[in-house]
Amino acid sequence: MNQNVGARGKWKASAGPDLAARGEPFQWCFGGALALGLAMIAGFLLLVVWNGLGAFYPKPIRVLVLNDGTRLAGEVFRRQEFRPEPHQLEKMDEKTRERIIRQGGTERRILLRTGNFDLYNEDFRWVLESQIQEQSSPQDFWFIERTEWGPFIGRIEFLELDGRTYQQVDITAELMRNVHKEAQRRRQRIRDLEKGQISKVNHSMERERLSLRKASMKYGEKSESYLRAKRNHDWTMERLQAHYRELEREIQKLREEDAKFWVSLSTVEGQQKRLRLSEIVRMFRPNALGVLDRLGVYFSRWWELLTQEPREANSEGGVMPAIFGTFVMTVIMSLAVAPLGVVAALYLREYARQGMLVSAIRIGVNNLAGVPSIVYGVFGLGFFAYLVGGRIDALFFPERLPSPTFGTGGLLWSSLTLALLTLPVVIVATEEAVAAVPGSMREGSLACGASRWQTIRYIVLPRAMPGILTGLILAMARGAGEVAPLMLVGVVKIAPELPVDDIFPYVHLERSFMHLAFHIYDLGFQSRNSEAAKPMVFVSTLLLVGLVALMNLGAIFVRSRLRRRFQEAHF
Repeated sequence: MNQNVGARGKWKASAGPDLAARGEPFQWCFGGALALGLAMIAGFLLLVVWNGLGAFYPKPIRVLVLNDGTRLAGEVFRRQEFRPEPHQLEKMDEKTRERIIRQGGTERRILLRTGNFDLYNEDFRWVLESQIQEQSSPQDFWFIERTEWGPFIGRIEFLELDGRTYQQVDITAELMRNVHKEAQRRRQRIRDLEKGQISKVNHSMERERLSLRKASMKYGEKSESYLRAKRNHDWTMERLQAHYRELEREIQKLREEDAKFWVSLSTVEGQQKRLRLSEIVRMFRPNALGVLDRLGVYFSRWWELLTQEPREANSEGGVMPAIFGTFVMTVIMSLAVAPLGVVAALYLREYARQGMLVSAIRIGVNNLAGVPSIVYGVFGLGFFAYLVGGRIDALFFPERLPSPTFGTGGLLWSSLTLALLTLPVVIVATEEAVAAVPGSMREGSLACGASRWQTIRYIVLPRAMPGILTGLILAMARGAGEVAPLMLVGVVKIAPELPVDDIFPYVHLERSFMHLAFHIYDLGFQSRNSEAAKPMVFVSTLLLVGLVALMNLGAIFVRSRLRRRFQEAHF
């Protein structure tokens, strides 16, 4: 045995220094794990930024002539090499099959965005590169973004402007720009009347109806109070209905005028399409644009995204309601979770007698952080919406029943549900920050005659505030990206109204709202055409990451100010 030990010692001596004893392998492993994690995050962010920023840059239109004489026009979305399935090989000609076999069973193809969904019943088409006989980039092809049916790709044959017809040779870019601006003004005016003034009239009518019903429930239909309320109701409704008819006449007049401005279009195969100018959101000739014109189209699409409402089942248009809903919900959630989490942590750390009960509570709080978020959604729906909201409806809005006001999902219940979800993060972070304050400072404060609350308020809380804000930042980041609980307590695909508007009481916490994270889920998994929605998925993801980063940067700025202020302060 001694001989074996001696041999092992000699082998170790001849093998050089023991790396395990020096810890270098672990150091490399830990550093490698950190580098791998950072590389994955950087790769994801790079993927989102690259696809998100490039989604709106206009691409050229290619016209392809295939071997069988078929003509296609559209944007080249992407190219790829693929391995055809047997049923695909059977549909190919003999020459193509032989060439694919010589290439090892692979072929190259391109995805062409052809648009014209109302004519082709498809937005995209795969084309084998070997089938392309001829391709060109004609400058007279237009890319027309419509309010319905997605983009139209083709030529403009003639214009019909209030009885006057312009042939193709007379149509210039300036003429199209001017008549399109007028058409956009008419469309916007119609929209303002329908969603603005008529919506207000409808709200007023509904309020009058509910007011009369409330009087009926409170006083009875034979009481003098009810009869007086009925006379006021009839007089107000007659006035509102007269205003409603006046608005309808104005809308009808605008539509009749709008119907005089048409454009006649044709596809690359010659199919005709008539379109009102007001149905066009944006139009340009991609192959005739310079770099500055392309940048103009690019930024106009971004402006539309940030300021307008979605259209085409969320796959086009803007996401302003989703940005607004995400921001407002996160702010309300932060306002709810911050005081609750801080008070709970202060009690556990400063007032509660340490023992088994407090230890059990801490274990419970830590375990709550691992509960699936959908469980919080079920709790929020059952407790906040059905129980609390149902009681509020019964007490304060009986005239609206059986239609619920607070007894269903809404902005308030969504915010409170996410506040509960992120509460463990704030409690744990606050406890750690409070525990980090030296005990000697507490003792010094108490020795000077300060009470416990005065010590907490003027000594402990200021020095723990940076740590508390760190926990709040983590809570905001998690809450802003959650989707599962929101699907049960208030988020919808398309919200017809914002939670804040100019209708009394101006802030409507009971309304459903749109959320960027749910918007991404809806585009990626619920859209009728996943290829058409893919650019919007990356753009919405980029916006969500940017919005969360912006709010976190604001909280970090506040934390830095507080840290500098309290480090420079003197006791």
